Amino acid sequence: MNDTTTAIIDAAEARIRRGGYTGFSFRDLAADVGVKSASVHYHFPTKEALVAAVARRYRERFLTEADRDIAAGEDVVAVWKAGFLRAIRSDGGMCLCGVLGAAAGALPDAVRCEARAFFEAGLAQMTANGLSPARAVQVLAVLEGAMLLAVALDSPAAFDDAAAILDPTSD
Repeated sequence: MNDTTTAIIDAAEARIRRGGYTGFSFRDLAADVGVKSASVHYHFPTKEALVAAVARRYRERFLTEADRDIAAGEDVVAVWKAGFLRAIRSDGGMCLCGVLGAAAGALPDAVRCEARAFFEAGLAQMTANGLSPARAVQVLAVLEGAMLLAVALDSPAAFDDAAAILDPTSD
C-alpha cells in the first residue's frame, strides 16, 4: 500500500468512526489528505470499495493486535476491552465496524460483508480462546454498547462503568 492510499484509508477511518458511511465525501477526504478528489477516485473508484478496504484493514489490524496480546498470556476479554478502551480514549470515535454494523441495512454489500466479518472473526477469536459462543456474544455486545454510551454521553468514564460488568471481580 502506498503512502497516499494509506493516508486516504486513515482519513476515511477517522471520518467513518465519527460520522458513519454517509458522513463524508471523497472531496472531504481529498481535503484531509491534501490531494485532489480525482486522486481519491484513482485509488478507490467507489465509496463502497474504499469503505470495504477501510473495514478490512480495521478488522485485520484489530485481530492481529488481539492475537499478539492473547499469545502473550492476556485474557481474551481483557484484550478486547483494552482495544475498545484505547479507541475511545484516543479520539472518542466509535468502533468502525460497530458504526457500520448499526447501518447494515443501508450499506452496499461489500461494506456490510466486511463489517459482519469483523464481528464473526471477533466471536471466533473469543470462542477459540475459551469463551462459550453465548459469552462471546455478550462480551462483544457489552463492549459495543459501552462504546456507544461513551460517545453519546461524551464520557469515556461511561465506557468504564458499562464495561466493568465484564471484569472478573464485578458485582
